[in-house]
Amino acid sequence: MTRISIVIPVFNAAHTLPATIAALQDQSFIDWEAILVEDGSADSSWSVAKSLVQADPRLKLVRNPRKGPSAARNHGAIVQSTGDIIAFCDADDIWKRHKLRDVAQHLGRGQVQAVFGRVGFFNEDPGHVRTRSHVPAGDVTVPSLLGENPVCTLSNLSLRRDTFEILGGFREDLVHNEDLEFLVHLVGSGHRLLGLDSDHVLYRLSPRGLSADIDRMRAGRCAALETAARFGFRADPRAEAVHLRYLARRALRVGAPAATVQRLVLEGCYQHASAFLLPAHRGGLIALAALLLPCLPEPTRQYLFAN
Repeated sequence: MTRISIVIPVFNAAHTLPATIAALQDQSFIDWEAILVEDGSADSSWSVAKSLVQADPRLKLVRNPRKGPSAARNHGAIVQSTGDIIAFCDADDIWKRHKLRDVAQHLGRGQVQAVFGRVGFFNEDPGHVRTRSHVPAGDVTVPSLLGENPVCTLSNLSLRRDTFEILGGFREDLVHNEDLEFLVHLVGSGHRLLGLDSDHVLYRLSPRGLSADIDRMRAGRCAALETAARFGFRADPRAEAVHLRYLARRALRVGAPAATVQRLVLEGCYQHASAFLLPAHRGGLIALAALLLPCLPEPTRQYLFAN
């Protein structure tokens, strides 16, 4: 049995997919397979993926029988994969060389069911990392997920296959925050999610990606909160303020109208002013930008709020 199965949804990724696959092929841990699930791209993703698969027998290319990234991940993980560990990777992200080695070492012990590492954020050049995420000490809890999700991206999540199947995979009706909803379900059900203090993922920032849809992000957040409530957890005002700060930052980056950004800032400060505004280089800067938005050039917005 293949030790690790990597599931890669592919949608309009002809330009970035070769670099993603090259990073897999450079992994120090070599007992893996990768399932590329093509999701109806309008560009040349299928032909690019097909050429990559023909050059490496560890790669498998299939079409998504339904539609959407969650359906693609579920199909790849539950129907197509053969490994006892599942790792997810987006077709525009890049893995660090020892990611799979770390994953195999920790999940192979059987003491935790899911792991993640640090994420570095970049624009076009993966050698120029803007910022890095932080990994909390100890197991991740539902309350910590409801504040600022430390996993950041599904390219950073690896878990045991049997755990993924027990949970039923990702909710396919969600377009945004399906990862948060799944993680809340995972941890709320009693499975251990552990952060590893190592660089694992390079995340490509794009102002035109799915994360540009602020309204649907909020709808997905509501679904995650409903799941948390089933396990007896509710987001406190501090957690809500932190999440609204994240949305406001995202809105600034993708060029949302000033009224949208200002509404998010006001809601965040209403929930918990200090949690939203501090540290000042994050929340305070966002609030200031919301006030100055009419005269803030778009390139400056994207540069300042790129992660």
